Amino acid sequence: MAYRIAIDTGGTFTDAVVADEAGALTIGKAPTNPAKSFEGVSGAVADAARQLGLDFADLLARSEIFIYGTTRATNAIVTGRTAKTAALFTEGFPDILVYRQGGKFNAHRLEVEYPDPYIPRSLTYEIPERIGAEGGVVKPLDEAAARRVLERLKARKVEAIAVCLLWSIANPVHEVRLGALIEEMLPGVAYTLSHRLNPILREYPRASSTAIDASLKPLMQAHMRELESELRAAGYRGDILVSASVGGVMNVKDVIERPIFMVKSGPAMAPVAGLSFAQNESLGGDVIVVDTGGTTFDVTLVQNSQVRFTRETWLGEQYTGHNIGMGSVDIRSIGAGGGSIAWIDSGGLLHVGPQSAGAKPGPVCYGQGGTEPTVTDAAVVLGYIDPKNFLGGRMTLDAAAAERALEALGKALGLGAKDAALAVFTVANEVMIKAIHEITIKEGVNPAEAALVAGGGAAGLNILPIARALDVKRVLMPRAAGAFSACGAHFSNIVTEYGASRVAYSNQFDFAGVNGTLAALDARLDEFQHGLATKDFSRYERHYFVEARYMNQNWELEVPLRKGRVETKAELDVLVEDFHNVHDRMFAVRDPYNPVECTNWKARLTAYLGHRAPPSLRSAAVGSSGAPRSRTAYFGETRAAAMSTQVLAGGEIAAGTVIKGPAIIEEPTTTLVVYPGMSARVTARGDYLVEL
Repeated sequence: MAYRIAIDTGGTFTDAVVADEAGALTIGKAPTNPAKSFEGVSGAVADAARQLGLDFADLLARSEIFIYGTTRATNAIVTGRTAKTAALFTEGFPDILVYRQGGKFNAHRLEVEYPDPYIPRSLTYEIPERIGAEGGVVKPLDEAAARRVLERLKARKVEAIAVCLLWSIANPVHEVRLGALIEEMLPGVAYTLSHRLNPILREYPRASSTAIDASLKPLMQAHMRELESELRAAGYRGDILVSASVGGVMNVKDVIERPIFMVKSGPAMAPVAGLSFAQNESLGGDVIVVDTGGTTFDVTLVQNSQVRFTRETWLGEQYTGHNIGMGSVDIRSIGAGGGSIAWIDSGGLLHVGPQSAGAKPGPVCYGQGGTEPTVTDAAVVLGYIDPKNFLGGRMTLDAAAAERALEALGKALGLGAKDAALAVFTVANEVMIKAIHEITIKEGVNPAEAALVAGGGAAGLNILPIARALDVKRVLMPRAAGAFSACGAHFSNIVTEYGASRVAYSNQFDFAGVNGTLAALDARLDEFQHGLATKDFSRYERHYFVEARYMNQNWELEVPLRKGRVETKAELDVLVEDFHNVHDRMFAVRDPYNPVECTNWKARLTAYLGHRAPPSLRSAAVGSSGAPRSRTAYFGETRAAAMSTQVLAGGEIAAGTVIKGPAIIEEPTTTLVVYPGMSARVTARGDYLVEL
């Protein structure tokens, strides 16, 4: 039997999800070792192998596809552990990364200092040269000055260089020459040229993506090459693919060339998983997907069975964080998860997050030195988590320590430990509801008309009251929710996209220029597809998009193209009408008398891997065999009330069984709390569907 392996390396645990030819999934887990990532990978795969009756080497030898996802790139950026990187900009424009897009929230709070740029000004250098907007050479490249700059970079032992010159997207001749000089004078130093990576209008997103990509190259290239080497040494001979921010997987070679696609590579798989699980249960194509981990609560939206994409992906707060600047899955993340810390401000108000206890010391109940109460501690106090059966019994929690932490919090609020724990959940719920509002109601989508799929180890603790508050009618929590992103990698396909800038106005449309640009993008997709010709893909699809705006507007909206060209006036009219509809949906405004300005064009290729049968977690519905159990759990709106609550083991519930709340369903990697007045049904695939 041929297997497929998907890995998601998180900050605390590494998940391995193994799929057999029948679509049955087996989940393995192991602690992540940041210093030696393959240790966590091999441990998780070995854990899954044991459940399959195989050893580690045998499972690798019998596997045909290995998909790898990791938070390493994102964590390196957040913690400032990227390579020592220099930036080369056109003379007179050294502050692109400093000013970003020129704004910040709470603009009148003058005590809040403006953050540092991604690359320090001390490592930013100006290159005498200038290309005009039409592509003409306004000022030739001063090669002697460029060589002097590179000599300084050599002396300062920089490890990577980002090159982003003004209007290189119109004529890249100067960037190309600088790349050649870097190879000549600093051989082995990684560099990124903006016109190759992200040829779009808007200087800041292009410069930011170039800087991020360059800074990641030394770290991620070494990491990926080491992983590939160790996998081969362990006996794996199949294809190695990497989860990418574009919502699909990429060949390891392509990711090594463009490591920026590994930013948010794990979370980008969550909407893919959510859509697949929703389709398996016939829940329609409009899906809200949430992924609740230990630190963050990630929200994505799928519309008409299409995962949404955006260029506005920020690491940190919008405007003052760092913009990836590349097309990626539209993920909204907030600091609310199982490890989020509950705290009281100077005015006596309770907050949850964004601070997290992390993996070490972790929640108080972990017994590793944590002292501040978290959402997980509140779940233990309320009886939602069994301290003796956490992670399938692999970890015992200190319930007494959690109780003491919530007692201390409650004392400051005038509440007992149970009421304080309930208050923590209430506040956490409101934070999560607000995050869902941001991606639905504020963008013209009614959450009541979509299904909600919940993933992540902590999702099942509070997703049902959140859904009720949003008036969502159907909630699905897969049994494999605890390894959600790794599951998504199994359902994904190879995806790549390329973009280019070409300004065109609807009232004087440049048909030849636009179609030439789209033809050039198609040529790049042809080259990529040709490289996949030896792979066993079931089919290929191409999708095209334009970023457009009304004349004199500041920001663009992405609009799908009906076909890969705009050749006639009728096709242009369709494009303009599609833009009006998107603008009306987003802002409730349409301006048919204002010309539409098209700026950036994109082409995306999807190569379908030929997925197997719809997946289900192994032993999903084997019939009830365990004796009924119960324990006391606490529920309520404002005050916690003790209730006798039935407890069920997930693998022991037959398909079709209806579980009435209050009830707790325990899985090895997650827990679903069915609140009083609600009921969950076990689907034919063994997942849990709640209809509110």
